[in-house]
Amino acid sequence: MLVSVALLPLLVAISALVADAFQPTSGSSVAGSGRRGTCRSTTRSTSLYNTWSNGQAIKEYLDFLESGNQDIPMKDDVPSLIVAPSSGDPTSWELVAAVVALGAGEDVVIQAGMPLPEEVGGSKSFPIYVCVYPSELKDFLSSAADEWKAKMGDFVFFSGGKQCGCIEPILKERGLARDSITQVLLGFSLPGPSGKPKDLSVKIGVDASGEDKWAGESAVCGEWQGGFAERLERNGIRVKKGFYREWRRWMWERAAYDAVLNLVGSVRDKPTTMKDVALYYGEEVSDMLWEVSSALRGHLAVTLTYGFEERIFGIGENAGDEQCILSEELYPVLYDNAVLNSKMIKQYLGFAKEECGLLQNVDLPVSLADRPSLMRQGNLRSDGVI
Repeated sequence: MLVSVALLPLLVAISALVADAFQPTSGSSVAGSGRRGTCRSTTRSTSLYNTWSNGQAIKEYLDFLESGNQDIPMKDDVPSLIVAPSSGDPTSWELVAAVVALGAGEDVVIQAGMPLPEEVGGSKSFPIYVCVYPSELKDFLSSAADEWKAKMGDFVFFSGGKQCGCIEPILKERGLARDSITQVLLGFSLPGPSGKPKDLSVKIGVDASGEDKWAGESAVCGEWQGGFAERLERNGIRVKKGFYREWRRWMWERAAYDAVLNLVGSVRDKPTTMKDVALYYGEEVSDMLWEVSSALRGHLAVTLTYGFEERIFGIGENAGDEQCILSEELYPVLYDNAVLNSKMIKQYLGFAKEECGLLQNVDLPVSLADRPSLMRQGNLRSDGVI
């Protein structure tokens, strides 16, 4: 059967959605057997499937097709505006220093709350790199003056790691999590004003076709993705480019890494590194990752791409001496998002608060294990006597 080349992306997407929709169920209960096992037939085995009915991913893809924007825009790198935090010592603005170091020395740096310049480098068209602290981001967007709001389509946001975390909930509230908005996933170091960022991606092996497999790469989407990708490639940093729906999967994979490994390591008796967690607590990490993956699919219609577990462990095993941290400052950045739909995440957070003395001023969600049972206590007989 001949298929038009124009229809191939649609067919590939529909195939992926169908694959996401049907997930095999393991350990099915055998009626009347009193134990769990796989349902069997005397002639052939039968697989049972759960149907995932969240239609959000299909709707988002149809909206994308209706937009007609099926080419990735690639604006060139130009002199840019960098928005620094409104507080703190400038020597501690690591993200600001990194973006400046990646540029060609023509960027303009201003602090949040200052007037927006009409031109940068003699042009009225320029990206605006939002490098404020995640704790300031909500106030920065809410209090933006009209001239700033008119330029929000040129904003560039950063996610990933302890420095930037997961900011999707903040952006979604304001309609800024969409195809045209530029977003960057950090896969490079933040050395501060003393040096240039370095690539943090790691090679984790070779695939079946002989191609190198990588993990922890930087990634970018949106209208100014071409410009920032230029900066990274010019400085020897690997970067993936894609549409927002692809970038979002990459971002949530990194969010799962940040949340899970930091949490598993922080509840230990002694200070633990991310590398130690990946090497010695693999079973806990794996169980929690799969729970988070299921929660993302069910609550956000986001399915992590094949091989996510291998990539996450690859990043962790190459994290060096980076310490696991669980603090009240980091909690909103790493956990106040969809990962809280994982039962294990909530249980470990509760343990960290009750047994380890962490997060004492944080109101944690009640885990399913901590909720009182809805069943009536005692043996209620048919005559009403307990």
